[in-house]
Amino acid sequence: MPENETAEFRPAPPRASSTPWIIAAVLACAVGAGAAWWFWLRPVEAPVAPPPVASAPEAPVAPPPMPEASGPQNPVDALAPADTALPAVAESDKRVAELLAELLGSDKVASFLLTEGFVRRVVATVDNLGRAQAPSRMWPVQPMPQRFVVDGDGEGDAPTTIATTNAARYSAFLTFAEAVPLEPAVALYARLYPLFQQAYEELGYPKRYFNDRLVAVLDHLLLAPEPKSPLRVKLTPVNTDVPNLRPWVRYEFVDPALESLSSGQKILVRMGPANQARAKALVRDLRKRVATSELQLPQR
Repeated sequence: MPENETAEFRPAPPRASSTPWIIAAVLACAVGAGAAWWFWLRPVEAPVAPPPVASAPEAPVAPPPMPEASGPQNPVDALAPADTALPAVAESDKRVAELLAELLGSDKVASFLLTEGFVRRVVATVDNLGRAQAPSRMWPVQPMPQRFVVDGDGEGDAPTTIATTNAARYSAFLTFAEAVPLEPAVALYARLYPLFQQAYEELGYPKRYFNDRLVAVLDHLLLAPEPKSPLRVKLTPVNTDVPNLRPWVRYEFVDPALESLSSGQKILVRMGPANQARAKALVRDLRKRVATSELQLPQR
C-alpha cells in the first residue's frame, strides 16, 4: 500500500505519542460528498485545486462501475429541490463556502476544509475512495501536522505494527462528525447537487450520476474488513542508491488481503476497530438518507 501522495503511513519515532487527526466524512453529509471524508486522512503537501481529470474504473477492489443509464437510480430531487440559481462549478467556491459556514460554523470550515475547488475535490475524492489510490492533492481537507506512528523499527525479530496510540488521533474528529446535523446537511447536498453532478461529468462520466456513485462507494466502505489490532506493516523495498527523504510513503500491510483493499477501505482499517465502528455507523446513517431508490420503495 505505498501511498504515493496519500502520506497516511508516516511513522514517527517508534512508540511516540500521537494526537488526533482528521477523518473526512460527514462533510459529505454537509454537501453530499459522502460521509467518507471525515474518515479520510490528511494530506501532507500543500494541496492544489484539482483540475477535472477523466479516469476509468481500474482496480478490482473498486465498486463495480456505474452503467450508463437513462436516469439516476437514486434521484436527489427526492431529498429536496435543487437551487435553481447556482453558479457554474468553476465559480461556486464563494457560495459553497458561505453555505458550509452557515451549516458547520465558519471556524470549523476554516480549520478543517479547503474551500478552493471544494466541489471538484469532493467529487474526485469520493470517486477515488473505491479505487487503489486517492491522491491527497484532491482531498477537500486541510493538511494537519500529526504523524502516523508505528511500533517497532523492523529490526530483528520484532514486527513493525501500527501503534495503538494512533486511534486517539481520530477521536475528536469523529465526535465532530457525529455532531453534524444530518437532516439539514443532506438537504444542503440536494440543494447544491447540480454542482456535484457537473463536476462528476467533468471527470469523464457524462451519462452517469454522482449520487449513484456516492451510494455505491458508501456500500463499498461498509464491506471493509474489521481485523483486530495490532496490524503488521512493512516498508516496500526500493533498489536505489538515491536517499529516500520520505520513507513513510513506503509502508504497506504485511497481510496481502489487507494490502489489496481500496484506498478507502484501508483508511477504515487503519483507524482501529472502535473508530471503524463509529465511522461505519455514520456511513450507514448517510446511506439511508441518500439512497433514495430505497426510500421510494412501497411500504409492505
